[in-house]
Amino acid sequence: MDSTPRRKSGLNLPSGMNETSLRLETFSSSSTFRAVTCVSSPRAISSLSSPSKTSSCSDRFIPCRSSSRLQTFGLIEKGSPVKEGGNEAYARLLKSELFGSDFGSFSSPAGGQGGLGSPSKNMLRFKTDHSGPNSPYSPSILGHDSGISSESSTTPRPPRKVPKTPHKVLDAPSLQDDFYLNLVDWSSQNVLAVGLGACVYLWTASNSKVTRLCDLGPNDSVCSVQWTREGSYISIGTHLGQVQVWDGTQCKRVRTMGGHQTRTSVLAWNSRTLASGSRDRNILQHDLRVSSDHVSKLIGHKSEVCGLKWSHDDRELASGGNDNQLLVWNQHSQLPVLTLTEHTAAVKAIAWSPHQSGLLASGGGTADRCIRFWNTTNGHQLNHVDTGSQVCNLAWSKNVNELVSTHGYSQNQIMVWKYPSLSKVATLVGHSMRVLYLAMSPDGQTIVTGAGDETLRFWNVFPSMKTQTPVKDTGLWSLGRTQIR
Repeated sequence: MDSTPRRKSGLNLPSGMNETSLRLETFSSSSTFRAVTCVSSPRAISSLSSPSKTSSCSDRFIPCRSSSRLQTFGLIEKGSPVKEGGNEAYARLLKSELFGSDFGSFSSPAGGQGGLGSPSKNMLRFKTDHSGPNSPYSPSILGHDSGISSESSTTPRPPRKVPKTPHKVLDAPSLQDDFYLNLVDWSSQNVLAVGLGACVYLWTASNSKVTRLCDLGPNDSVCSVQWTREGSYISIGTHLGQVQVWDGTQCKRVRTMGGHQTRTSVLAWNSRTLASGSRDRNILQHDLRVSSDHVSKLIGHKSEVCGLKWSHDDRELASGGNDNQLLVWNQHSQLPVLTLTEHTAAVKAIAWSPHQSGLLASGGGTADRCIRFWNTTNGHQLNHVDTGSQVCNLAWSKNVNELVSTHGYSQNQIMVWKYPSLSKVATLVGHSMRVLYLAMSPDGQTIVTGAGDETLRFWNVFPSMKTQTPVKDTGLWSLGRTQIR
């Protein structure tokens, strides 16, 4: 019996294993340490009786929390004491600027909840980003000191400013004050056509050159004008019911077509055919590729047809009349596919949205005063707004989702609307009589309006398509008043 007393170990080891088989190796690394347990080979594990055989070591990686950026995710952080002689107030302010004002609650040197021994409740939970002054990317105390205002990042963009005065005015003698006529149109080649009495004049916007296209003589007068989409040919509707087609570049008449019994007050081109509306309540479809005057007749209105517009995809034709009806036609039937009767006055103002298929806007006369919006797919009215005066024309901007309306009794104003909120962008005044005529420039920025006061006024109301910048007061032409003939 061994009389030497065994030194009592603080480890509870299994039988057959002594303290020499277990040792702890410490590595001098600033970021990691390893606990290495040396045990016997697989055979020795079962027997635990061969300490002399070759041992194998296994280890596991334990990350160092001090090198992790836990404060970025709102987690705990090891306290970082300020160096001796350092500026403690500046260090706190710098941390607040970089990580937010709540950073100090985790990095307080006072200990408590900031040490490694007492985990935070936000452990393994991402920090919620509040877009306020605490955000490291928003202006704060240092921003104010450097002259940067925090209001610049939170203040909503101000509404777009539209010049309140026209940048050019043209005298248009003999411009008729007739609600049912359509005497002004602007081509895609930047040429403005105006019907004055029995003549049609062309005004080239690039050089302000005026050309008289035609004279119908003492027994006839111009009731409507409409350019083709390419801008090379122009159609003219006459008081005697004719439809004439002219070459706008060579000033030569190409075709004369009959079919209407009285004045042709409205015209509308699509990519292939021409539609004409008349006081005889009929709509005729003309095709220049065939010899007959018209290829079809659309019967549906009970009074004069004064509004006519093709959709941008050429699939639907909308017509308005003095019978207070708005009809929608397609190319496969000579009967209207939609009959909309919500207006209580003549419907002359019609415009298809270039931004949404099947969206149609229409405006009513003096007794109605409303602009109504329709879904032509199902015939439902989407919205309406009471403008307070007779709606004479509508035009949708192709650059932004806005539209412009011109008005007659009793305010004679021009209004720009934002869709779909129907909030007013601008209200323009300048004409002394009903603003009966409206056309838009090819770039979609300028509109021209005509009235019974025998003036044409040019307004910059829409921004350009590429740069959504406020419209400038100075336009393409110098401010002044000239004559169109």
